Amino acid sequence: MTFLLGSGAGFSGDRTDAAIPVVAELIRRGQPAALLFETLGERTLAAAHRARHDDPDAGFEPLLDELLEPVLDDCLANGIAILGNFGAANPAGACERVKLLAEQAGRADIRIGHVQGDDIRSRLSRIDLQRWEGESGEMPGEEALISANVYLGAAPLVEALALGAEVVVTGRVADPSLFLAPLMHHFGWAWNDWDRLAAGTMAGHLGECGSQVSGGYFADPGLKDVPDLATVGYPIIEVEEDGSLVVTKPPDTGGCVTERTVKEQLLYEVHDPSGYLTPDVIVDLSGVRVREIGPDRVAVSGIRGRPAPERLKTTVCYAGGWQGEAEISYAGPNAFGRARLAAEVLRERLTFRAPSELRSRFDIIGHTSVFDSDTGDLQRHTAGQENGDYRLRLAVGHPERRWVERATQELLALYCAGPAGGGGVRRQFQRRICTASYLVKRSDVEAFATLYGTPLNDQRSHGHGAQ
Repeated sequence: MTFLLGSGAGFSGDRTDAAIPVVAELIRRGQPAALLFETLGERTLAAAHRARHDDPDAGFEPLLDELLEPVLDDCLANGIAILGNFGAANPAGACERVKLLAEQAGRADIRIGHVQGDDIRSRLSRIDLQRWEGESGEMPGEEALISANVYLGAAPLVEALALGAEVVVTGRVADPSLFLAPLMHHFGWAWNDWDRLAAGTMAGHLGECGSQVSGGYFADPGLKDVPDLATVGYPIIEVEEDGSLVVTKPPDTGGCVTERTVKEQLLYEVHDPSGYLTPDVIVDLSGVRVREIGPDRVAVSGIRGRPAPERLKTTVCYAGGWQGEAEISYAGPNAFGRARLAAEVLRERLTFRAPSELRSRFDIIGHTSVFDSDTGDLQRHTAGQENGDYRLRLAVGHPERRWVERATQELLALYCAGPAGGGGVRRQFQRRICTASYLVKRSDVEAFATLYGTPLNDQRSHGHGAQ
């Protein structure tokens, strides 16, 4: 029987009403289904650890209530499992919040799966770490280290489902593994059935970024037009026991699912299409076939798999001092000249008013920003429209907060000590968290699942467990 995977979010900060039409369609079809919330990027995880450092009860997805409240009761009533990495740096805190939301909905008997083992911070000095090939920095010292989280695979999530969990809360898990887990649990696929694991993983890859596969992010007016983007429908992936899959979306929603949208998402963030590494399987897309079979229905086949890699990616977060930014606007006649003069004034002031360790960057938004380097060479040697609307942005970093504050204050002083007509100053500063990537042996990772709030001796498997 077909299993349906519905996407409820593609990142932290995604639309909080996106899951409502997805769940309505899952219920209408009446087939086995799961709803997946992917809300955890590497920067998101770093921010979550910073939030938990300030407040031990924080550190999970800040929009958790808004994401779950509209659909939690409907999912529980219709047997639709919910899986999400919205636990971030505090999965236990997220479990407690889900429990409270369920109680408020009259579902106090909810079974919540709590996946643990991604946090290896306390064991980091005792395990074999290998620097990722794209990482150039050295491992930070113990005093700067904030967190270390392994990208777990689907196995502990399957374990949670086998325990009877209706909602599964994880921290750092590979995004496609959220989608693969309910397929493994439902179909009982073997953990060495590499082609099926690859197909399930790519079903997850197609759905993990939310509406990217159904028109969001794809849209480019006049080149790639997307209808009704304001009501874009989030994807539903239909998966068969043999691993064949179809990408679609709820009816009466905006967006589109086409051969082009699916191909873009299929290759999104895939560095090697013949060897896409995940914790569960190495995916080979070199023989993949993408075919439209109807309006907003695209079939994907030909996905192959090979044995999973021996090491798992780990994200290490560490203190990186302080960072800040400040902005000021210049508009009207000769606005570009005034904005460029303001940047020159700031550069000169910072050379003798700040220590040499201060890192700085100047952007003239509306002229050069995204395509320039930190040195500002493009800005210096590219002419702008003299009459316009420009915003000068200063970004700075330093180990000490006081120098970041002083540097941004120099931009504030441009109100009266800079070119004419500056206005709309905004400035802010905060602690900086940096990330680095390493690889760890599978044998050094101890991932497992429990039912939150249930004594261990009362927890028994209800289905296909992880191997």
